[in-house]
Amino acid sequence: MTGKSKSILYLHLSVLLMGFAGVIIKYVSVSSAVITFGRVFFSSIVLFCVLKAKKERLKLNCRLDIYIAVFAGIIMALHWFSFMHSIRLSTVAIGTITYSTYPVFVAFIEPLIFKEKFKPSNILLAAVMLFGLFITIPSASFENSMTLGILWGMISSASYAALSLLNRYLSEKYTSQKVCFYEQSIACIAMLPVIFISKPVFKPTDVFLIIVLGVLCTAVAQALFVESLKNVKATTAGIVSGMESVYGILLALLILREVPGIREIAGGIIILSAALASSLKSRQ
Repeated sequence: MTGKSKSILYLHLSVLLMGFAGVIIKYVSVSSAVITFGRVFFSSIVLFCVLKAKKERLKLNCRLDIYIAVFAGIIMALHWFSFMHSIRLSTVAIGTITYSTYPVFVAFIEPLIFKEKFKPSNILLAAVMLFGLFITIPSASFENSMTLGILWGMISSASYAALSLLNRYLSEKYTSQKVCFYEQSIACIAMLPVIFISKPVFKPTDVFLIIVLGVLCTAVAQALFVESLKNVKATTAGIVSGMESVYGILLALLILREVPGIREIAGGIIILSAALASSLKSRQ
């Protein structure tokens, strides 16, 4: 298997794990902010153990990289909170599909930052995905929770677009485990005040599910995603990440019995088609 093919495999596995996170969130009773803290807390512990086991140097090379890592960690905290809050307010389908529009942001920002040419094919695929999103989202007023879930999903989308571009810079200089460790740790510190302010009461199942979120759906998933960026551009990775909504809808159907309507199915098919087309284009 070539390096690019392996990166595509890592990318799809990462997206599948992230899609599963949406289902788990529905079973946790504490607030979205508390879930965010617990998620990055456990993931940072796992990543620290991995780095120590590999005897990898923790220090970053320069002050600029430290600033970028801190900024990326804060953006990650915002992304996880807005993503989980979107799902809590609406459904797994709405939360994952609105989040998956982030390639639209990346397709226009990435060439400007990295001084690359605009590729019409990437912009076209991102536009197709956005069209799939519009088909999927039902019309609603701004006074109900469904619309609020959509708005939080768009915040999640924009923040993840910024995070993926920061990850592309960091992944060129450091291993995926180190990049994720810094981001998760800084996100944990950023969310620490939430614990002191809210003083949450955890059920035993809450603790177990948050550990699963932190270890499997965050530490492992993020490491795979960042690793894939070594051979896949953020634009392509973003389009493939649109499959998270498809995985999330299918898992929600099987586990939560959230039955998608015709609009969700149609939008999911369009998004999946764009993601598969991007995967094939990247491998070529």
